[in-house]
Amino acid sequence: MQFVSIDFETANEMRNSPCAVGIAVVDGQEVDDEFYSLINPMTDFSPFNTRIHGITATDVADAPTFAELWPTLETYLSNHLAVAHNASFDMSVIRHTLDDFNLTYPAMDYLCTANISRRVWPELTNHKLNTVAAHHNIQFDHHHALEDARVAAKILIEAFKTYGTDQLDIFLGKCRISKGRIYERGYVPPRRKRMKQSRKIYF
Repeated sequence: MQFVSIDFETANEMRNSPCAVGIAVVDGQEVDDEFYSLINPMTDFSPFNTRIHGITATDVADAPTFAELWPTLETYLSNHLAVAHNASFDMSVIRHTLDDFNLTYPAMDYLCTANISRRVWPELTNHKLNTVAAHHNIQFDHHHALEDARVAAKILIEAFKTYGTDQLDIFLGKCRISKGRIYERGYVPPRRKRMKQSRKIYF
C-alpha cells in the first residue's frame, strides 16, 4: 500500500490562498517520508484563519510562493494516490491555485478519509479529523498541516486494518467508494455508492 497524504492551511476563505502544506508518504503501513513548508500566499490573512492555524503574514514573508514550491509538490503528487481529510477542500486548493499561476494540473487519483471514515466507523458522533483521531487514540496538534496530513494517513491505515486488506481495489469495493481523479483538463470527485440494504424475510 503506497499513498501520499496532504493537507493545506489557507490564509483566508479563498481556496487560492494556501499558506502551509504538509505531506506524509506511506509505504506499507508506515509513514516513511514527510514534507512541510510555509507558503507565501501573496494575499491578505483573515483573522479568523489565523486564529485557527496560528500563521501570520510575518511568518510567511520569506516563504516560497506556491508556484516556486509546485515542482516539489508535483513530484510527490503526480501519478500517485493522494488522500486528505475532507479532500474536496485540499484538492480545490490545488486546482484553484494552479489556475491562478496558469500551471498544468497533475495526473493523480485521490481519496477522502472523511468519507472513508463514515463508511468504516459509522457509529462515531461525527467524522471530523480530531474525532476520528481520538477514536484511534492518535494525539496531534490540530490545524498544523503536517500533523493533519500524518493523521489522515494513519486513519487510512487503520481503515485498511479494520477491513482486513491492504489491497486498494478490494478495500474500495468493501467501502463502496470510488477514487477521485485530477487530470490535465479537469477533475472527477470520489463517489460514495449507495450501500446495499439487507432484505427482510417475513414468515
